[in-house]
Amino acid sequence: MKKIKYIFWLILFTGTLVVHGQQKKWTLEACVDYAIKNNISVQQSLLDQSQAEVDESQAKSNFLPNLNANGSFNINTGANINPASNQFENTTFRSASGGLSSGINIFSGLQNWKTLQRARLNQMAASYKLDKMKDDIALLVANSFLQILANKEQLKVARAQNEITKENLKNTKELVNSGVVPEGDLLEIQATDATQQQQIIQAENALFISKLGLAQTLQLDDYNSFDIVDVDYGLIPDTILDENPQVIADKAKTVVNDVKIADSNLELAQKDLEISKSALYPTLSGFVSYNTRWSSTQANPFTGENISFIDQLYLFDGTAVGLRLNVPIFNNFQTSNNIKRSKINVERFKLQKKQAELDLESTVYQAYSDALNAKKVYDAALKTEEARRLAFNYAQDRYDVGLSNAFDFNQSRIQYDNAQSDVIRSKYDFIFKLKVLEFYFGIPILEE
Repeated sequence: MKKIKYIFWLILFTGTLVVHGQQKKWTLEACVDYAIKNNISVQQSLLDQSQAEVDESQAKSNFLPNLNANGSFNINTGANINPASNQFENTTFRSASGGLSSGINIFSGLQNWKTLQRARLNQMAASYKLDKMKDDIALLVANSFLQILANKEQLKVARAQNEITKENLKNTKELVNSGVVPEGDLLEIQATDATQQQQIIQAENALFISKLGLAQTLQLDDYNSFDIVDVDYGLIPDTILDENPQVIADKAKTVVNDVKIADSNLELAQKDLEISKSALYPTLSGFVSYNTRWSSTQANPFTGENISFIDQLYLFDGTAVGLRLNVPIFNNFQTSNNIKRSKINVERFKLQKKQAELDLESTVYQAYSDALNAKKVYDAALKTEEARRLAFNYAQDRYDVGLSNAFDFNQSRIQYDNAQSDVIRSKYDFIFKLKVLEFYFGIPILEE
């Protein structure tokens, strides 16, 4: 998860929360960390990783010998074999037996070793899936964070524009009262003021909706007080666009978790094939056991007295040590069919890996095209804004000296306002798409 800690250069803020007055303001780093810790999908992936760790522990334990104890107690009536004397006795007697046994797998086609290898591969696959989940959440949170910042700038621009309109409205009233301009110009500016008030309300609503979306992503309940730090991000270097998209795609195959997951799934399938083939080999195991027994009617043949409980345990105990060899000959084709299934799975995951690589290439090329187009849109928006600014200043000068009417002046203002909004929108869109492309290239933006 190292990439997520520096996935965006925006995470230059330290600390988790910034307190402004009585309101807590969240940094991007705090949002990402909180989302990762509280997201249900991440928690499920953490459980999968814990399960993989348990599986690895069990695979290691399979190399150890087992140890079992057994015991029994019986009350027998009628004709029964006395376990101590091995003779039929037509009487009621009590008997007991107990023992210890241990066994160890000596050879089974290296099944235990291959199972351990598979458990380790599965643990790595679970780690890749967890990292991918965190990557996806970080991208989602960062996009939502940038959208809030863009909406904040849009609201600032809308309010600033309305302040200018109110100033013009005041000046126009004076000109109308002095008879310099007709009353229609005043009505036109009043209409513009009302329209801008509506735009401010819409901008405030858009900002609230974007905050609400991020708060819900973080699974927070207090939507009204949720806010993020106010930071004005400048543009970042776009040198990543100088790279060939195929080079970026090739690099992405080594750093992005999608392909790593596909690789690990293929390795798991190949290891399953090896495990299924191990069933073709004979198995050899060793065992050792100790047993003893007692009977309530067991008598000493020389004295006729019953033998004590402790003495019987020593007298009738015994041990066994041996090897057990099992040779598979025929098991209703279960082993051969399992091997066939494993081979099919290997081919299936080979195709899935190829598809994952193709999907990643397509995604990278699309991300490269999106970033390149976003740069062009942003550059064009800057040129348009500059041209509209000059046009608006010219219209302002003409209007101030009475050479232009309010309608033409307001049209120039609207065009300039739209140009400013386009710059804000295209700026943050360019930043996000550029950082997504850098993510695929695996560029470490913040070192730990």
